[in-house]
Amino acid sequence: MKILVYPHDLAIGGSQLNAIELASAVKALGHDVAVYGQPGPLVDRVHELGLEFIPSPAVHRRPTPGVVRHLRRTVKQRGVDVVHAYEWPPALESALACAGRGGAAATATVMSMSVAPFIPNNMPLLVGTEQILAAEKARGRGRAALLEPPVDTVLNAVSDDSRPDAFLAGLGTSKDVFTVSIVSRLAHQMKLEGILCAITAVERLNATLPVQLIIAGDGPARAEVEQAARAANHALGTTRIILAGELDDPRPAYACADVSIGMGGSALRAMAFELPLIVQGESGYWQLLDKSSVQTFLWQGWYGVGSGSEGAVDRLMIILERLATSPRLCAQLGQFSRTLVCERFSLEVAAHKQLEFYKEALEFAPAGPLDELRHATLAAGRFLNYKATQFKAKLVGRYSLDDFNATPVAVAEQVKR
Repeated sequence: MKILVYPHDLAIGGSQLNAIELASAVKALGHDVAVYGQPGPLVDRVHELGLEFIPSPAVHRRPTPGVVRHLRRTVKQRGVDVVHAYEWPPALESALACAGRGGAAATATVMSMSVAPFIPNNMPLLVGTEQILAAEKARGRGRAALLEPPVDTVLNAVSDDSRPDAFLAGLGTSKDVFTVSIVSRLAHQMKLEGILCAITAVERLNATLPVQLIIAGDGPARAEVEQAARAANHALGTTRIILAGELDDPRPAYACADVSIGMGGSALRAMAFELPLIVQGESGYWQLLDKSSVQTFLWQGWYGVGSGSEGAVDRLMIILERLATSPRLCAQLGQFSRTLVCERFSLEVAAHKQLEFYKEALEFAPAGPLDELRHATLAAGRFLNYKATQFKAKLVGRYSLDDFNATPVAVAEQVKR
């Protein structure tokens, strides 16, 4: 089978890493797999895994006609069987490039916290949580299935390669202090609230316990995070909040920690490193992963919505203090994390599920050109409505670049209750 994987970009990020690592795992099962997209830092990772990278033309407004034309030519020239797009812009471009009889099957994965309603309903779609799958089925999307974010449990594990001591030394610190790590994009939506809360919690904990926070990542909210870190360190008179910046290989940021704070794919990678996990969400949400909370996360994903930001710092401090004062609990929870991720989220299991998804997409018999036209027309109408809504949001200063992470399904379900 010839497969072309199209991540939404090649910057450092969970969805992109999932796409690349899963592509490599599918290739290892004997298939011809290449990666398509905009060049970025993760191209090196693509090559490390032995995958071919095919650069796309520059993107502008999505879907980009030049990308659609180039993708269509690439699919035809290479005899591609399946195009696998990640997130909505590549999904639309792939659907357009593969339109018509005799073309490749266009499929999509959405790892965002909600699905763009204008992805055509007849496009085979994978989502990352049971809750999102249920929401999409309820909206009439018949060709949706579940593939929880996979983790390379061999690569993401404590080993000599991760070199945590050297990493900490490079940051001017050591393992002598209880270490909390966050590996995250520094985004205003979903991420910033929790990161700032964690900085405050660690600052206050240092009144009674020596604790340091390592934050690895970059993004549009970097200035706010830097300012908060400077203020906390100044108040403490020592450096306890350390910004590591964006890491091409984030493994040392996990391996150096005693506990990790995270959401989504970053949370799962922390679990693979046998770390206790505190799941970060929005509106003051903090929850320790243990046997009593695991079913919640298996339903809604590694994220949650709290009742409000009031008291959020205190809630996080209580969890961190409990872990910092109990090495035995940390060890037990770390083992629980590692076992869970190996049994349920391993890359090998996901690769076989992915192949079945591709086979079903190829075997699916379209209802006919009129049915395809109907789905395309409905999707186009929803897309135009989305663009109009975004334009209005820009006018009033409420535009979000990360729009489908800014409106998670979990939030909508919380509002319903």
